[in-house]
Amino acid sequence: MPESDLKLTPELLVKAYSQAIFPMSVEGSIAWFSPDPRCVIDLDSFHASHTLMRTYKHGGFELKADGDFDAVIRACAETERKDTDEFGNVLVHRSSWISEEIIEAYSELHRLGLAHSVEAYLDGQLVGGLYGVSLGGAFMGESMFHWQTDASKVCVVFLVERLKQRGFTLLDCQYHTDHLARFGAEMISKDEYVRRLNRALTLDCRFA
Repeated sequence: MPESDLKLTPELLVKAYSQAIFPMSVEGSIAWFSPDPRCVIDLDSFHASHTLMRTYKHGGFELKADGDFDAVIRACAETERKDTDEFGNVLVHRSSWISEEIIEAYSELHRLGLAHSVEAYLDGQLVGGLYGVSLGGAFMGESMFHWQTDASKVCVVFLVERLKQRGFTLLDCQYHTDHLARFGAEMISKDEYVRRLNRALTLDCRFA
């Protein structure tokens, strides 16, 4: 997608997400993306292993929503992940796309109640988390991190349970990763994604 000189504002971000578009910082400039196909997690068919569910319930993690959005997004900006593509190639994902401009824009969305974080704490210390954007009945996941085994995974379980409880219908993951595949993430066409998004945007759901 083309780069843009437009300043990231809450209004611009909301308009973009409502049209299945999201920004990333590429070499210091904001670029816009709308993948086809798109990765989503079907909330009704979400699944986690028995081992992970035991960790979620009894692993000692304290889970919170919107406890420290700034710490989460800044930790995500420092994260490096490895995945494999459909051909078995190892892909290294560095979160350099989360620039200071991105952090400032999403922090403003958070203050407006449209961006949210989930955090995992162990012995009072932040050890994992994720953040994303909430519009209507759609939650667009942006990034996650972990400093303790399973910390980001239990955040995903917490997120899905919260979304289901509050009537959300769409969890957008943007791009496929091995991490998300463990939860049943699937690839759908952009046209199908837009149909699901448009339906979700008509709902009046509250994440916080």
